[in-house]
Amino acid sequence: MRPLRSVTVLVLLISAAAAVPAAAAPDGQVTWGVHISLAPTWFDPAETPGIVTPFMVLYGLHDAMLKALPGNPLAPALAESWTVSPDGLTYEFVLRRGVKFHNGEPVTAEDVKFSFERYRGSANKTLKERIAAVETLDPGRVRFRLKQPWPDFVMFYSTATGAGWIVPKKYVEKVGDEGFKKAPIGAGPYRFVSFTPGVELVMEAVEGYWRKTPSVKRLVLRVIPDPTTRYAALKSGEIDVTYWMTASLGEDLRRTPGLTLRPVVSSVMQWVAFVDQWDPKSPWHDRRVRLAANLAIDRQAINQAETLGHSLLTNSIIPNTFDFFWAPPPPQYDRARAKKLLAEAGYPNGLDADDYTVDAAAVAIGEPVVNSLQAAGIRVKLRPLERAAFQKSYGDKKYRNLVHSGSAAFGNAATRIEAFIASGGVYVYGSYPDIDGLFREQGTELDKKRREATLHRIQQLIHEKAMVAPIFQVGLMSGYGPRVAESGLGLITGYSFSAPYEDVRLKGK
Repeated sequence: MRPLRSVTVLVLLISAAAAVPAAAAPDGQVTWGVHISLAPTWFDPAETPGIVTPFMVLYGLHDAMLKALPGNPLAPALAESWTVSPDGLTYEFVLRRGVKFHNGEPVTAEDVKFSFERYRGSANKTLKERIAAVETLDPGRVRFRLKQPWPDFVMFYSTATGAGWIVPKKYVEKVGDEGFKKAPIGAGPYRFVSFTPGVELVMEAVEGYWRKTPSVKRLVLRVIPDPTTRYAALKSGEIDVTYWMTASLGEDLRRTPGLTLRPVVSSVMQWVAFVDQWDPKSPWHDRRVRLAANLAIDRQAINQAETLGHSLLTNSIIPNTFDFFWAPPPPQYDRARAKKLLAEAGYPNGLDADDYTVDAAAVAIGEPVVNSLQAAGIRVKLRPLERAAFQKSYGDKKYRNLVHSGSAAFGNAATRIEAFIASGGVYVYGSYPDIDGLFREQGTELDKKRREATLHRIQQLIHEKAMVAPIFQVGLMSGYGPRVAESGLGLITGYSFSAPYEDVRLKGK
């Protein structure tokens, strides 16, 4: 094998660790009011789709080889170091010593290999078709051999998917996939206690977790989909942290003594997907109609009304913090021009466009988008669906007309394009040959400057073709109550929820 060059190394010195005072035992409880129904499929990293929501659970129950942590979007975790060969074909990971699953079994290279091989989430095809072999060199080392250079391997393996989140091989083989989702065991800072469907998930602190012993003993994720009910629970002290507040509630929260509004500009991008644009019989096949929809959306008004102006009008589906982001021209709002384009396309009296399908948790933004479209003569009907069902049908290519799409998944420009734009992506209903060719080209390019130029060109083409109608990069309005010293909100750049959970603290603790 060719000599390896070090890319990232994290070494914990025993002498330094010994000098650290023993942490206080975990104490107290923090309860979150979450805006979506929790799905057991999110308890299993193998089933992680291309969205950020499951990481709300993964950051508690499980741990990854590498993961986003404060100040480092690709921090060593279960792997304390990793190296890549000069030809970009071999990646070798060294596991952190002494780490155990919640059932006391050690985390080994066999568990790493097993977790990768059983992964069947949204990037399954992308990962598996590019890996030649996974080799366990010894209990503490694992090697991945690639079929060809792939500069995004570590990104896809670690933060953009659940493939690098490790589960215990022996336990999973014993209880099976369904048994695992009923009683998951991981290596994260919190262990599973109970799950009541539609009500709550309860987790309890793991003392001696490698990064630090959590401060809070018990975490509860309570399902409260309605924002008004969620806010009432925060004010009454029933919950300590709330996600995704509406503008009016956010204003009240900001004015209420003892409560803290914590807006987070996340990597949540929302946009309108024209899933029928490749059908010659569809009105969305005409670029003028797609451009009319873009011009019809009053993004600034929606931003102010729904997120108090905290969202960013980036005019892209890619967060501005991602590597290889290309900044397009600012979005325009011009209802008169939108109507003119519709008339030119053969719709002088507007267009009956049927369903506008949206995740129920995003209705607060989807509804004013629908109002903007209707005001310009694009008549659509709002069709909200619960998140798990929405994502499954989206990935199964069951939607037509317009879809209120979005993603907050970790990654870079290439990972976002892979999932939503390029041929074969899990949420891709059609593609364009020029974009597909460029995407294949960048996929094996090891020169970062040349790769950046190619990815910028892809984003330019997405903009020029009006493939989507970007809404904005969402400024999520969350908040917390008087008992909380550290909510975990905003600690990880671009992450939508509280994390790392072991950093969450109550006052006086």
